[in-house]
Amino acid sequence: MIEIKHPQELARLRRLALDAQGLLQAQPFGSGLGGARQAINHIGYVQIDTISVVERAHHHIFSSRVPDFNPAMTNQMLLDGDMFEYWTHAAAFIPIADFRFSLLYKHAIKSGQTHWYKTPDTKLMHELLARIRSDGPLRSRDLETNTTKRAGWWDWKPAKKALEQLYMQGDLMVCDREGFQKTYDLTERVLPAHINTQMPSMEEFATHLVDQQLRCHGLVSLKGLTYQRRNPELRKAVKALINERLTQDTLEQVQISSGEVFIMETGALERPLPRLSNRMQILSPFDNSVIQRERLKALFQYDYQIECYVPEAKRQYGYFSLPLLYRGEFIGRIDCKAHRKDGHFEIKTLHFEQLTLDEDATIAAFVNAIRPFAHFQNCDSIALTKVYPEYLNQPMQSALNPLG
Repeated sequence: MIEIKHPQELARLRRLALDAQGLLQAQPFGSGLGGARQAINHIGYVQIDTISVVERAHHHIFSSRVPDFNPAMTNQMLLDGDMFEYWTHAAAFIPIADFRFSLLYKHAIKSGQTHWYKTPDTKLMHELLARIRSDGPLRSRDLETNTTKRAGWWDWKPAKKALEQLYMQGDLMVCDREGFQKTYDLTERVLPAHINTQMPSMEEFATHLVDQQLRCHGLVSLKGLTYQRRNPELRKAVKALINERLTQDTLEQVQISSGEVFIMETGALERPLPRLSNRMQILSPFDNSVIQRERLKALFQYDYQIECYVPEAKRQYGYFSLPLLYRGEFIGRIDCKAHRKDGHFEIKTLHFEQLTLDEDATIAAFVNAIRPFAHFQNCDSIALTKVYPEYLNQPMQSALNPLG
């Protein structure tokens, strides 16, 4: 086991993790639609979320890695069959090449080994399937606009549950999206013909998961490999695979000063890595690089949570604060809101927690980051209310003033 004792070694470990996530280079996957396709194939999934105080998480995550990305490209990739929508640890877009690895969970739901809804209405499900088979794709809004029951339609809430059950157990797929209005069709009509649909063994799934996580994170913990996957058989298979690769010396372990142990490919620490730049990034709370909060705290000493689920009186950083990444460290967070109708971007609070770097350079980097971020929200003007530490208020206001 390699012990990480010096700050320079820890900094390199962090760079390895950030590089694997595509967060060190300006365009690690290319730009535009082609870059977005490469990005999701590399990072493995993009989480979908409904909160809209800033651009939706699934668009935000792509834009953090892909220059010239625009939100319309997300649905274009869905329509083109580059990715599909399903469940990882949450609702997500997943590379279409990984489709077969969703089959285990779908089978578990369909067979009753696990439950999405405990008492699915099988009669209603059969009726919905027959309707879609004969009449074509069904929009979720079609159920919402037929709240008054009439011939051939159903009560909204039971029908919505039946539709979701069919989707989760694999009979239906999302074939189109308009915002958060989904269109469902039969899986056999949505899935491209060349896609492998063979049920994987648990060992195959474990291999896929380990390879994917090492690729997109650079270093992983045993617990993190099965993050939010409550499947004892999978965890057992993953542990066995890791032990086998450790014995074969294709993987090695590193331990940081706090005692946490991470696993990486042998020799990964010696690989050439991109240099750190002065580019600051404003990340989504659901970004792949920060979603495993325990890993984030252990590796970066960055304690982060989304406070929209915390009572207002107990919030420390604001309703929906976004992590700030700069020169290989998470140095703060920003609580903001896009007022799209007015084209105005409001920064409610800006917190800097690690200012060991040059303050002028940090301010300049933030200003250079906030301008395109506001434009991504379709906002032209920017205003800042509070900055912490407070002595940064005047220089930050002066730097932002031309953008107001």
